[in-house]
Amino acid sequence: MIERRIIRGGHKDHLYWRRNLRFTGLLLTLWFLVTFVVSYFASDLAEITVFDLPFGFYMAAQGAPLIYALIVGSYALYMNRLDRTYGVHEDQDNERDGGR
Repeated sequence: MIERRIIRGGHKDHLYWRRNLRFTGLLLTLWFLVTFVVSYFASDLAEITVFDLPFGFYMAAQGAPLIYALIVGSYALYMNRLDRTYGVHEDQDNERDGGR
């Protein structure tokens, strides 16, 4: 049976979720900017070139997928660090044997 540590204690729980939601909101804002704002202003951004390509085209073809990967990676790293800080991370023994 897997034993999980759950945050219990009001203030600590509130701080954990506030930090989690703040970071998630920041990443969602970045996602929105990359996905919709850059696309909306693509014709205006065509004057800027990156590697001899219009910036709007570059962001659609190369930049956006790269930023999406960075968003996912940074979320995973941040949440692992936050879980360790608040004592709710998965044990190394549990990770090693696949959660059994």
